[in-house]
Amino acid sequence: MSEPTNSTFRPRIFSGIQPSGGLTLGNYLGALKRFAALQGDQAETVYCVVDLHAITVWQDPQVLLSRTREAAAAFMASGVDPAQSILFNQSQVSAHAEMAWLFNTVARVGWMYRMTQFKDKAGKNSENASLGLLAYPALMAADILTYQATAVPVGEDQKQHLELTRDIAAKFNHDYGVNHFPITEPLIEGVATRVMSLRDGSKKMSKSDPSDASRINLTDDADTIAQKIRKARTDADPLPGQMDGLKDRPEARNLVNIYAALADETPDQVLGRFEGQGFGAFKPALAEVAVEAMAPITRKMSEYMADPAQIDAVLADGAERADAIARPILDRTKEIMGLLRTRR
Repeated sequence: MSEPTNSTFRPRIFSGIQPSGGLTLGNYLGALKRFAALQGDQAETVYCVVDLHAITVWQDPQVLLSRTREAAAAFMASGVDPAQSILFNQSQVSAHAEMAWLFNTVARVGWMYRMTQFKDKAGKNSENASLGLLAYPALMAADILTYQATAVPVGEDQKQHLELTRDIAAKFNHDYGVNHFPITEPLIEGVATRVMSLRDGSKKMSKSDPSDASRINLTDDADTIAQKIRKARTDADPLPGQMDGLKDRPEARNLVNIYAALADETPDQVLGRFEGQGFGAFKPALAEVAVEAMAPITRKMSEYMADPAQIDAVLADGAERADAIARPILDRTKEIMGLLRTRR
């Protein structure tokens, strides 16, 4: 059997976001903005609110419903067009869960225990964590491979998940002597794929940070955005002309990267304009760029959330379209594995 290549498969991009609430500027620059930019290219784009992943830890049912709609609203407000992309919530396409079980028989237990996210979330009391939290990487692989996705946009901190997906695909293909699954490629691009905290440049911007000042939320209004940037931690040194000069200045590097990503410029282009200036000049300019970019997203999210029936209709249509792709791939996977099909 020859090794599978992605040219064997239709170009298709898949990615998803958990409906865990409190989406931030980091989610926008690291994911949502990139998702929108990938539309209309040569690859089909399939985007998902991964609500099955969310329940690996306990969720209040009513809160989860609201957050699922909020995540869908964030996709659309950020420029993901349901007419150009498929947008749906994961639990409405049962092929995800079915494929995950099949992959549970392919993946090895040791692979799961090596996943850093399980270690981080389970903590020292890992025996009390849900089985789903341990096995979720098989579901993540199913999310991707159920669509035979050839590429996934990921941040640097998510590369381990995609590597496991690639391992599962390669092992399945080898074990069954087929070229059924692509070896999915990561799309790691952009200047702010990992946005850091406004209060500590060594930590990723996160909704779980106790300080709301550490992040810009997609629901923050213009005044709040500007205020958080004004109060962002920096240093007293002037800005250099190139990014090499910010090697040991994580907070400064983070703000320059954010400016560049929001303005669709390179960090060196940004520094070329602000070379020799301090943050007294840079922060107001960054606040202006951030408000200009983020305020329309906040407004559109509000408009979508005011009409949940519209969100539900978009997700329902997306689930139908997603299922039409996923079902034949799942059926063929079962056939390869020798599972008897008696219903058509």
